[in-house]
Amino acid sequence: MAPENLQKLWLREFYQTVHTHKPHFIALHCQEVGGKNYEASMSHVDLFVKELLSSDAMKEYNRARVYLDENYKSLEHFTALGCCYFLHESLKNIHQFDFKAKKYKKVTGKEIYSDTLESTPMLEKEKFPQDYFPGCKWSRKGFIRTRWSVADCAFDLVNIHLFHDASNLIAWETSPSVYSGTRQKAMGYVLDRISDQRFEKVPHFLFGDFNFRLDSKLVVEILCSSATMQTVQAADTNEVDKLIFREVDNDRKVVLQLEKKLFDYINQDVFRENNGIQHLEYDRELSVFKDRLHELQISFPPSYPYSEDSSQGKKYMNTRCPAWCDRILMSYSAKDLILKPENDEKAVVYDNIGPNVCMGDHKPVFLSFRIAAGAVMWEKVPIGREDFTRNNPLTSSKRKNETPGRKIEKYIQTLQM
Repeated sequence: MAPENLQKLWLREFYQTVHTHKPHFIALHCQEVGGKNYEASMSHVDLFVKELLSSDAMKEYNRARVYLDENYKSLEHFTALGCCYFLHESLKNIHQFDFKAKKYKKVTGKEIYSDTLESTPMLEKEKFPQDYFPGCKWSRKGFIRTRWSVADCAFDLVNIHLFHDASNLIAWETSPSVYSGTRQKAMGYVLDRISDQRFEKVPHFLFGDFNFRLDSKLVVEILCSSATMQTVQAADTNEVDKLIFREVDNDRKVVLQLEKKLFDYINQDVFRENNGIQHLEYDRELSVFKDRLHELQISFPPSYPYSEDSSQGKKYMNTRCPAWCDRILMSYSAKDLILKPENDEKAVVYDNIGPNVCMGDHKPVFLSFRIAAGAVMWEKVPIGREDFTRNNPLTSSKRKNETPGRKIEKYIQTLQM
């Protein structure tokens, strides 16, 4: 699909989500800014941001901060991450942290930062060290952190992009896969960096493309439990370059074909029916961090890899096993900020955007929730499991009948043009 056409669809669905939930604070995290061909496509990114800042749908958001890592000529620093933050006109008491001056500054007006974000004191940006890229080139993976204070409630927002599975065949070889181990190492690096001794600890939300995959070996065993496997070797190297799983009976019908960049299963509906949640038991990469991170219950289909055909909004490409790559995670102190009124099931929503239309190969995911005005949280140094002290109106019995305050909404999007 042409970038301009995808942008129209994407923004239409995004604006509809904003209209439905009416947030006071919007955090939009993008990965692969400019797409795979970023040198030729950065102009589309600029048009995308210009549309967001000037659209009628966003006219009530009179302050904005946009951070785009577009400096693709700097191999050492380029992450292709983008962060967009929009503040509603009714939101009065909001400040952003200056990591160099180590103090908060009031947010006014609309500002865009790009190219050399390393010199911007209002964020921390890191690309993963080169030794984190085993057997592959030094690609665009890393994180950006910003810190905010809304109604005296401080929190970090971390945009993150972890490593993908380079080969379906290698991912299938072991359980868990070697790629899972690489992502685990990078995730630990980020968590250690955002909770070290340089700054006061505050609750944090991490959202972006974690590239978490289902345990491929186990999934294939389940999907092909009654099939036989045939290996096909490359003529020049004798290395296996294809696996074919066939039914024992039924004319030896092909159930699954697996190649480096092919995952062609006979029935994609198993990943769409009941939102594919029967496969969540094979989504195990986050379990390593269960003592440090929390995630709300997933009730949407795998977010990747969707077809980029504009007429196939629900269809997956036959390139990878569908997986929940795009997520919103939080520290346990951040979890305590989320206000959950007893009689309002829709007060907290964790879902995807544009479920029925083409949004690119990743389906955006969002979290909408409320916090109470004046909520405050401090954390101590983690000891074993995350340990923290609270002075939190959200959990205080004397405040339990207080009217919920500001509404914060977070969006993830993985936009590739």
